[in-house]
Amino acid sequence: MKFLRNYIDKIKPSFEKGGKFEKLHSTFDAFETFLFVPNTVTVNGCHVKDSMDLKRAMSMVVIALIPSLLFGMYNVGLQHYLSIGQAETKSLIEMFFFGFIEVMPIVIVSYVVGLGIEFIYAQSRHHEVNEGFLVSGMLIPLIMPVDAPLWMIALSTAFAVIIGKEVFGGTGMNVFNPALLARAFMFFAYTPFISGEKIWVSGLTEGNNVIETYSGATPLTEMVNGITPHTSSMDWLIGTMPGCIGETSFIAIMIGALILLYTGMASWRIMFSVFGGGLLMGLIFNFVAPEGHMYMEFPFYHHILIGGFAFGAVFMATDPVTSSQTPTGQWIYGASIGILAVLVRVVNPAYPEGMMMAILFMNAMAPLIDHNVINANIKRRNKRAIANK
Repeated sequence: MKFLRNYIDKIKPSFEKGGKFEKLHSTFDAFETFLFVPNTVTVNGCHVKDSMDLKRAMSMVVIALIPSLLFGMYNVGLQHYLSIGQAETKSLIEMFFFGFIEVMPIVIVSYVVGLGIEFIYAQSRHHEVNEGFLVSGMLIPLIMPVDAPLWMIALSTAFAVIIGKEVFGGTGMNVFNPALLARAFMFFAYTPFISGEKIWVSGLTEGNNVIETYSGATPLTEMVNGITPHTSSMDWLIGTMPGCIGETSFIAIMIGALILLYTGMASWRIMFSVFGGGLLMGLIFNFVAPEGHMYMEFPFYHHILIGGFAFGAVFMATDPVTSSQTPTGQWIYGASIGILAVLVRVVNPAYPEGMMMAILFMNAMAPLIDHNVINANIKRRNKRAIANK
């Protein structure tokens, strides 16, 4: 590392003002601060409470996403080999490698397009490169189906970065979660590819002809259509079921949740209240379910195991930029997401998954929640002050 540090110090003057490559200063600064902690400090008006900078915080969230990514790669291979009846003859490594080959292009496209736009904006404005896309670049592939064409991933990512972030002023200023905006863009622009109805499997053969893709319904879609899911609750817990790349394994997601909570990167109030709100809404439906309504009779605790509920609760709802900031507001914000997600799932037969809509809606409501919480607190303090006079 000392050699790398010395090399960076040697070429750094070329990227400073007056240097040969001064126009690329923002790009050079982004790579330098990614490799090494910046040596600049605040000299007055300091409000930093610890030594963790934004790049390190974002890197920790990416680490928490790794279990879901790795299992997602394995599950892509597993679903493929299950569909052609070869799962028993394939090793875990072969399944993982197949998934790795299919998933990595999506990850690469997400980062290349997103970071490319971030770098262009930073260079044109002579600003530092925002670090927020380190997380968004990983979240976008994990909430996409593996069969999504790469050009759709690129277009959705560009929409999320430009419309979801840059028009608001960049990282820390956006109203909506950028990764969810990418998914929302694909959902409304290219609905058949991300409706949640199908999961892709590659390379099936029929006689001497190769069938390009095979589709099998996800558990959510099966229940909406009144069909008993062909996968079990154990499959939902482990994640060996059809679904988007990073959303299937409850265990992998919970490993990420523990990392986020242990490192303080996510609000435990939001995370717990999302699960609590979802369980509460599911329990209410269990009590009022008419006989024969499979989805309303669906055990309330199963709602958090299937679809994108757990992934959204852990990695999306807890986004510190787009969520509520006040402690009381975080409880309201999180519980509302959980309630709305299950409500949309059960009541709206045209949309089997409700987590995306619930989080985006509450992103818009978060400032209003905090405003009312703060005003209520001010009123209580004013009444207390008057009473003590």
